[in-house]
Amino acid sequence: MLSTLRTDFRIIFERDPAARNWLEVLFCYPGLQALLFHRLAHWLYIIGIPFIPRLISHIARFLTGIEIHPGAAIGHGVFIDHGMGVVIGETAIVGDYALIYQGVTLGGTGKESGKRHPTLGENVVVGAGAKVLGNLQIGNNVRIGAGSVVLRDVPSNCTVVGVPGRIIYRSGVRVAPLEHNNLPDSEAEVIRALVDRIEALEEQIQHLQPAHSSNKTPVLVGNLASSMDELTTEVPLCNLRDKAIQQFLDGAGI
Repeated sequence: MLSTLRTDFRIIFERDPAARNWLEVLFCYPGLQALLFHRLAHWLYIIGIPFIPRLISHIARFLTGIEIHPGAAIGHGVFIDHGMGVVIGETAIVGDYALIYQGVTLGGTGKESGKRHPTLGENVVVGAGAKVLGNLQIGNNVRIGAGSVVLRDVPSNCTVVGVPGRIIYRSGVRVAPLEHNNLPDSEAEVIRALVDRIEALEEQIQHLQPAHSSNKTPVLVGNLASSMDELTTEVPLCNLRDKAIQQFLDGAGI
């Protein structure tokens, strides 16, 4: 247990540039404090001590804002960054060197008995506010984007984004766990593809319009006919790449 606690302590200096010294980390990092409480509670839970493990986890929740059931199995080198609102269920398994941000839930989906919480592999990154629900298998080196809701198994070396979570393969691309700006945005990519398609159709309409305009017949008489001509020839088609859409495609508000 001492070697595991030592690894939990050292990993903070590797993954958090704000970590200054050992005294600050020991007393001001709720993620580390929650893990210290959990290691003790989990050991008591394993040897069959009643009530006390749950009481320890409840005290840890009150002090740190992180709720970890004593039955959860957490590997060494796990870093819970900030951690407020993190919930880890009874049968959850968290692999070595996982990185978990605030607001994450590793929970169940019902009242079924047995294994009902997710299993995370090694080097998994779970972004802020993400929810991983059910008896799922999350492979090694998986990155789950902030706010994602994962309801299916995820193979190794993938990125998951969206609600519900969609798997995006990143095989052969090694990304540092703190580089959240490299997460893809599938919604923006789909919208961009639709806008490109609409613009292509508008170009086709513009090529067809002169031939159509030459065959027009006057509508009614006089000024009304000339007004209709102006509407069909002088009003430009709507340019979909205006400022608001461009900002959206560039990442604003996504």
